[in-house]
Amino acid sequence: MEILRLVLLFVHLLGFAALVGGLLVQARDSEKTVNAAMRDGVGTAFLAGLLLVGVLEAGDDPVNHAKIGVKFTIGLVLLVLVMANVRKPTIPQGLWAGLLLLSVANVAVAVFWSPAHAA
Repeated sequence: MEILRLVLLFVHLLGFAALVGGLLVQARDSEKTVNAAMRDGVGTAFLAGLLLVGVLEAGDDPVNHAKIGVKFTIGLVLLVLVMANVRKPTIPQGLWAGLLLLSVANVAVAVFWSPAHAA
């Protein structure tokens, strides 16, 4: 079960890396779009996150449902915003910045709200 948890965590992190990378690659472009890395990254991160929660719930350790709820909400908003704009030729600068901010916020929640770092 631990190997499955680690594989899902790895895939979850790769998904967020693709999402953030797909956003950052456009930082200097005047016209922003939802690219394939963003689309695939957000879908991968969201699905792997859901599966990861299932594996965590099946284990013996307690699960922080508040943290899971915050990450789920941010991830769902990211998924909806990306998928709603995937076929549009361009997206507004504000939406691009919002997607980047939400992506970084979701990673920050994962890192800073973690029992692994508790003293």
